[in-house]
Amino acid sequence: MNLDKLLRKNIKNLQPYSSARDEFSGEAMVFLDANENPFNEPYNRYPDPLQRKLKKKIALLKDVMSEQIFLGNGSDEPIDLLIRAFCEPGVDNVVSIDPTYGMYQVAAGINNVEVKKVSLTEEFKLDAQKLLNVVDEKTKLVFLCSPNNPTGNCLNKEAVLEVVKNFQGIVVLDEAYIDFAPGKSLLPLLNDFPNLVTLQTFSKAWGMAGIRLGMAFAATKIVSVLNKIKYPYNLNILTQQKALELIENRDKVEKWVKLLIAEREKMKKLLSDFPFIVKIFPSDANFILVKMHDARGIYEFLKEKGVIVRDRSKVHLCEDSLRITIGSSDENEQFLNALKELI
Repeated sequence: MNLDKLLRKNIKNLQPYSSARDEFSGEAMVFLDANENPFNEPYNRYPDPLQRKLKKKIALLKDVMSEQIFLGNGSDEPIDLLIRAFCEPGVDNVVSIDPTYGMYQVAAGINNVEVKKVSLTEEFKLDAQKLLNVVDEKTKLVFLCSPNNPTGNCLNKEAVLEVVKNFQGIVVLDEAYIDFAPGKSLLPLLNDFPNLVTLQTFSKAWGMAGIRLGMAFAATKIVSVLNKIKYPYNLNILTQQKALELIENRDKVEKWVKLLIAEREKMKKLLSDFPFIVKIFPSDANFILVKMHDARGIYEFLKEKGVIVRDRSKVHLCEDSLRITIGSSDENEQFLNALKELI
């Protein structure tokens, strides 16, 4: 992979903005460099634009180098930045599996970049050769999601690696739900593949969707590009503080994950007894995709009962299916009790 060849020319030649906190980081007695208000500490101070303290903690947690980490306002920020950095609007394209997370297409559309979709199999499996056949000389990025959303399954590791090894551009592997699929992350292979970008998040297993913290793990050259074009203070001080607090209590997160996996398996077993359930698809995530008779009607019924699930019936290969997030034991029971009224 030739990174300079992949980069847009204007991005390669861009002189990044240098903030006061880029020019000086560390401790001092008096800060008079950033036009900050001297009152209302500590929130009067701009946050570290490179989130150094937080990255050190994440590096230890994920067994990577701090320089291999980009932190963004959710995973949506690095998705957008990668498209902006490597795809010339109206010229280049990206390839994505179908069905999958909708923000890849939205971010590409905002940047006027074509998306070529490659259908998964009926069992939601990745056909690596089929995807590689769609790639052309204008394809800069491939987006894969594993565990996939909305299907819930992990993509076959060998198929993913076949794409990574044979595509000359950048492969973005979105692992937002990977904490619910122990041992299936490709992050340990990061150093083996300089064209691999792995996305993870604090939104799912970590229970921090409200603080908007996404992680991109990549070769240092790619991280440098993202740091070059991001907004100077893209991660506020409150987000950084909350993430640091939770990392110190990661035993609690591991308990949450175990409970949710157990609830997921319990939910699958109980749902299988309902006569209108057609199929419960395998899941490695904190949700399940369920094919059923009259999915839209059941969605509307549940909504009237104050139980909200996601209707995915109009999504490719997901006809007549609802996506059901695994909640607490009480929430799941309320959901099942509502369904019982339909029998």
